[in-house]
Amino acid sequence: MSQLQQGLPDTFIAKSLETTPNIFQRVEALAKDFATRAGVHDKEASFPFENFTALHEAGLLNLTISQELGGQDLGLEIVCRVIEGIAHGDASTALVLTMHYLQHAHAARSRRWPSEVYKRVCRESIEGIALLNAARVEPELGTPARGGLPATIAERTTEGWRLTGHKQYTTGSPILSYFVVWARTTEDEPQVGNFLVPRDLPGLQIVETWDHLGMRATGSHDLILENVLIPPEYAIDIRPVSAVPPFDPLIGTWGSLTISALYLGVATAARDWLIKYLWERSPSNLGEPLATLPRFQTAVGEIEALLFANRRLIYGLAQDSDKGEYEPNVGLQAQSVKYLTTTNSIRAVEIALELTGNPGMLKKNPLERHYRDVLCSRIHTPQNDVICQSLGKSALKVK
Repeated sequence: MSQLQQGLPDTFIAKSLETTPNIFQRVEALAKDFATRAGVHDKEASFPFENFTALHEAGLLNLTISQELGGQDLGLEIVCRVIEGIAHGDASTALVLTMHYLQHAHAARSRRWPSEVYKRVCRESIEGIALLNAARVEPELGTPARGGLPATIAERTTEGWRLTGHKQYTTGSPILSYFVVWARTTEDEPQVGNFLVPRDLPGLQIVETWDHLGMRATGSHDLILENVLIPPEYAIDIRPVSAVPPFDPLIGTWGSLTISALYLGVATAARDWLIKYLWERSPSNLGEPLATLPRFQTAVGEIEALLFANRRLIYGLAQDSDKGEYEPNVGLQAQSVKYLTTTNSIRAVEIALELTGNPGMLKKNPLERHYRDVLCSRIHTPQNDVICQSLGKSALKVK
């Protein structure tokens, strides 16, 4: 049985393999390959273009595109398994892939895209390497999840829309074919929404600003738009500010659980390196591997408990979502899972560092990279303070 299948019910494994033959084996093979150069990309902050060529050739870029448009239309459970597996090899690659999956999942569920535009994007995503991601965060505004309107503007013209603005942390920018740009219109009563911007248009510039502690190979650079003209049908979904609908809880569930699965993959990779190290390290004064000492066994057991809890939380709620057996507050439940599992993943890697001391912090060993990467789990929306406040308001019945 594949490592990615462990913990799945037998009936689910049979169904998943029937609909997606060998997908888990493909993921494991790719992750092993990605891991061989993840350290180099991390050190150089270089983008792993070759990984996405491999993902395309393996048929793994279209998992959240509907079958009627040529995709595989897989459920949240399997998508999370794929993300966890890829993150085990290279977390940065997994994050770019996750954002691509989420954009297609959102588009398929919301059905707000103009039909012909979305068909074209899907066709390109299936036939080649045409990735997309949202561009939302701005220098002045910060994360949109905390409120406010974008400074990026979209001006209606006779030819279409002209966009001008500055976006930050645009994950995957070196390879993206399309940017889903959040902007407001210049009308007397401004509207707000998303605009599809192809990367090859005049006035679009990627400024290489990404120099981060973790996730260094994600290419999360700044996107600069200066009077970028897009066709009128590339306005995906614009509405008056007062008419913007509340966020879809199922889309929020997908976002929270896929991110949780990604950092579970990072923590599991750290655990696997630790186990290998403890069996290989035999101090002369001990005469046998560190793995034989009760103190180390107890600490590894704590890591195992944390990872077990993560798997049950992530995949239990993912299965409920796939079966349609979820409660009205599923979005908040998924946020709780993100809070708990990312905290557990960070703690699991911290334990590994505490056990190994200096060797764990050496650049030649991947553990310090896993630690830097797993810390980034706190950054993704929604952040921990927002999650806990929402949970508190819910419990206290405060609006």
